[in-house]
Amino acid sequence: MVTEAKPLQERYAEVDGLRLRYLAGGDGPPLVLVHGLGGSVTNWVELAPLLAHRYRLLVPELAGHGRSDPLPAPPATLEPFAEHVGALMDLEGISRAPLVGHSLGGTVALLLATRRPDAVSALVLAAPAGISSSTTRSRLAIRLMVGVRPGRLVSPVRRVVAGRPLLRYAAFGGWQVSDPAALSPRAVEGFLEGPGLHRDIASAGYALMRHDPRPELARISCPVYLLWGARDTMVPLADGFEYARRLGAPIRVIADCAHLLIGERPVECADAIEAFLGGDGPP
Repeated sequence: MVTEAKPLQERYAEVDGLRLRYLAGGDGPPLVLVHGLGGSVTNWVELAPLLAHRYRLLVPELAGHGRSDPLPAPPATLEPFAEHVGALMDLEGISRAPLVGHSLGGTVALLLATRRPDAVSALVLAAPAGISSSTTRSRLAIRLMVGVRPGRLVSPVRRVVAGRPLLRYAAFGGWQVSDPAALSPRAVEGFLEGPGLHRDIASAGYALMRHDPRPELARISCPVYLLWGARDTMVPLADGFEYARRLGAPIRVIADCAHLLIGERPVECADAIEAFLGGDGPP
């Protein structure tokens, strides 16, 4: 599974008539990890082990992604995804917890924090989507991701890609990570497993294009910390500074790192998360 030290269990739960996959395990206070668009629970394959020593983790897989059932109809908003995360927290007996959200997962976490503020004690947002998602450039990128789904072509040979650093440039294109050859084999397989399993990521993608989180950011009452890759070209750093300004939140920019920072720089991400949630303040 995700970690040798603190193995996470693969579980399934029925939520609103859907069978949703998630991982759970680890020791300590609860912490919820929410993946991004086109991702899956295995996106956390490098970061989760570093956190499972200190936290009891809940790692949901969003509807239509990985092995989770798709929604019966395309939603008008991202609210069903946020509601599902909250429902899995309830099923696992987690009444209140911090959330770590990557990309779309950050946007979903923000939405849950506005809808159920009593359930979200803090937010760590790793390059959350939303602010520039409706721009022409971002729309084209999202349409490519959810329509053409290039990742599904690479997913069946992910172990070959993981074992050959040069092939990672073809798989990640140098735009999702700063240095594809430097990704660990485990991270490569973790990022490439989901695209071969997805049944409907378009619903989330199109809902994201219609979603502007800015009008509701003033409603966020919990502490927030932002993480961003300095070389992120998918969700620009300018979005990070706007989030930081609107939320009154600190931001850490990780050098030589792009959008998939949770796998490219897991140690830096884990250190930042633990320092923030541990009461030491932003590192």
